[in-house]
Amino acid sequence: MAAADEVKTQGPKGPTAQAGPSEPVRIDSWIWSVRLTKTRSMAATACRAGHVQLNGERVKPAHTVKVGDEVRLRLEGRERVVVVSQLIRKRVGAALAAETYVDNSPPPPARSDVLAAGLRDRGMGRPTKRDRREMERLRGL
Repeated sequence: MAAADEVKTQGPKGPTAQAGPSEPVRIDSWIWSVRLTKTRSMAATACRAGHVQLNGERVKPAHTVKVGDEVRLRLEGRERVVVVSQLIRKRVGAALAAETYVDNSPPPPARSDVLAAGLRDRGMGRPTKRDRREMERLRGL
């Protein structure tokens, strides 16, 4: 990986390393660098668990990603669908990261719907088996 292959651009906090057109980028590294996951190890774990699909196929963490690929990431009960528009290897700010992909994800569920499914009134005590099953049914588990 020669430094001549990297294209240096000036970001708001200094230079950022973007991969050149011939420079391969690992999918776990790309998912982490565009801030879809908090850590690279979380991205690699998601790949190994089968939660990451590249163009409709499950991939391992070391699989390379190209411009135009569709990445589907299922994380924390939500599916993210993004199309790669730019390859980067290093983590950048949120504003720059958003420019490197096109987000085709379905909108997240309303916050009130998510919170209402698992709340119990204070002082109700431990849920019974029936209550627990009802809560799981509401959450969709």
